[in-house]
Amino acid sequence: MNAFITSVQSVVEIVLIIALGYILRRSGKLSDSFKGNISYLIMNIALPLSIFVSVLRYLTRGRLVSLSGGLLFAAASFFLGYVIAYLLTKIFRIRAGRRGTFINMFVNANTIFIGLPLNLALFGSKSMPYFLIYYVMNTISTWAIGVFFISADDPTKDKGTKTSFNWKKLLPMPLVGFLFSLVFLLLAIPVPAWIDTTFSTVGGIVTPMSLIYIGIVLADAGLKSIHFDRDSILVLIGRFIIAPALMIGILHLFAAGMPSLESSTLIIQSAAPGLAVLPILVGQSHGDVEYATNVVTTSTVLFIIVVPILMQLV
Repeated sequence: MNAFITSVQSVVEIVLIIALGYILRRSGKLSDSFKGNISYLIMNIALPLSIFVSVLRYLTRGRLVSLSGGLLFAAASFFLGYVIAYLLTKIFRIRAGRRGTFINMFVNANTIFIGLPLNLALFGSKSMPYFLIYYVMNTISTWAIGVFFISADDPTKDKGTKTSFNWKKLLPMPLVGFLFSLVFLLLAIPVPAWIDTTFSTVGGIVTPMSLIYIGIVLADAGLKSIHFDRDSILVLIGRFIIAPALMIGILHLFAAGMPSLESSTLIIQSAAPGLAVLPILVGQSHGDVEYATNVVTTSTVLFIIVVPILMQLV
């Protein structure tokens, strides 16, 4: 019952912020240029700072070494997820502009914005080291692999024309923030308190601004954009059934002696909703933003049903 109440509260908070963006956009308070401005602010400034602060706050060199086994199991689940998701895009012929969204929704989860508070509510602060296992792999997966599937899925690109390699896309700013945090962590470089506070404050806008962005996209597309078509159902099955099933299977086969708190944390995180920033990423690559918004929103709402079921399993 506690898991159910916690999931309800988390979803209600998220839906209310999305509704705020929707109402402001429909009432004309947010201009067309605001959508592009908020996208740039989140992806290039706020999110990298948020990742930098989060890694240094919740991770230590000792924990990084001691949790390396769990990192391998999480990495295996991500690898298998990418393979299955890619094959499904071919089998079901997911159209261009949706493939990157499909693969990212299937594999990568909203760990820091939904997974973290939920994990603390369900398992307490003792689960934080285990949460970081999934968080680290999810961060690497999203910004080192997932973004390239979205970029390669740009339907405006002429597939027959050779284009010069964009080195800037090799290191997107969120990944740069993560790499910098690892340097500071491994070299034990101290971060002044005033810098930490500043980065935390700016990074704190990521969640509300991303959700407001979703509300803006919903307002532009109309509420009718929330629906369950074939592609949406397939990716929701992947996010809520196949992804956690992969994690459960890997842990069952190769991690029989793993602490129950660690395995429970990894399984719950593997079924978290899609990334709130996914519609922004898709929009930057001229993909189907309405589809991305639909699957992120529906996965967030359906998470209220998934959590109690998974809690019974773990």
